[in-house]
Formats: sequence, structure tokens, C-alpha cells
Amino acid sequence: MEGSPMSTPEGRAVLRGLSRFWWLWLVFGIGWVVIALVILQFDDASITTVGVLIGLMFFVSGIQQFAIAGMVERGGWLFALFGVLFVIAGVIAFISPEDTFAAIADILGFLFLIVGIFWIVQAFTEREENDVWWLGLGAGILMVILAFWTGGQFFIEKQYTLLVFAGIWALMSGVTDIVRAFQVRKLKDL
Repeated sequence: MEGSPMSTPEGRAVLRGLSRFWWLWLVFGIGWVVIALVILQFDDASITTVGVLIGLMFFVSGIQQFAIAGMVERGGWLFALFGVLFVIAGVIAFISPEDTFAAIADILGFLFLIVGIFWIVQAFTEREENDVWWLGLGAGILMVILAFWTGGQFFIEKQYTLLVFAGIWALMSGVTDIVRAFQVRKLKDL
């Protein structure tokens, strides 16, 4: 632990202060799980509904990245950058949900690749501070595998694949955030 933020009294104080906000990750995690349950309940969802849900997922993910960027000492710019990209994607989805659905179905594999790479990078940057960093790494690797598999699907199949994997994306985000909430909560004991 030599040289880590927890090795200095100031670093421990910052981490204890951060632990007061553990419930934010819990709220985000529960929200993601609820969104996943809603998405996975659809049998024959309309194109507009799916486009709006995708926009909501991007927008909420962007807000979450901004919140994390404001709480970390290093690498905050990376979270802010992804926050901007997610919010822009969300706004575009709200403007034209039908076009969003068609576009997302066409580029689904690429989007899963971006999300998977982001989760892998995030896992490695949190490795020293997060005992369960491997959970984000595993989710990221799974998303990269899904990206390549989805890239080979036809458009009609992609519509249903989009629903299922949007639900899986939300569920993985929720589980990861809930686990992270309890990891952050443990920081108050430092």
C-alpha cells in the first residue's frame, strides 16, 4: 500500500469523505436493475419506446459518469469525456427515437465494443482502490464478446437482440454499481 492514497492521513480522510456518498452507487445500481427489468419485460415493444429507453440509458449513464468524474482525483477527465459522449447519444435518441432504434440496431456491435472497452479501462484504473475490480473487467470482456457476436446478426434479428442486450447492459451496470456501493461504504472504516 506504500504510495497509495490510503497510506497518508489526507488520503484516508478523502476516502472516508467519499464513503459518505456510497448510497449514490446503490441508487444508480437499483435504477439500472429496474430499467433492465422493464426492458426485459417487453414482448413486442414499439420502435419508439425502445428508442426512448435507449436514450434514457445513455443519458443516465452520462450523468453517472459526471458524478464519478467529480469525485475522483485522477482520471476524472476520462469519466467526464465518456459522460459527454453518453449525454450527447441520449439527447440524439430523445430527438428521434425511431431513427435511433434503426441506427442502434445497425451499429449495435460497435456500441457494445465501446461500452466493453470503457468497462475494461475503468476496471484497471480502479484496481488499486477496488477489491472487486475484476467484476467490471469480466463485464467488459463479456460486452466485447457480445459486440463481435452481434456484429454478425441480420437487422430483423438485431431488433430483438437490441432489446435483450440493452436489458443485459442495464442489468450488468446495476449489479456492478450495487457491489461498488458496498465497496465504497467500507471506506469509512479506514
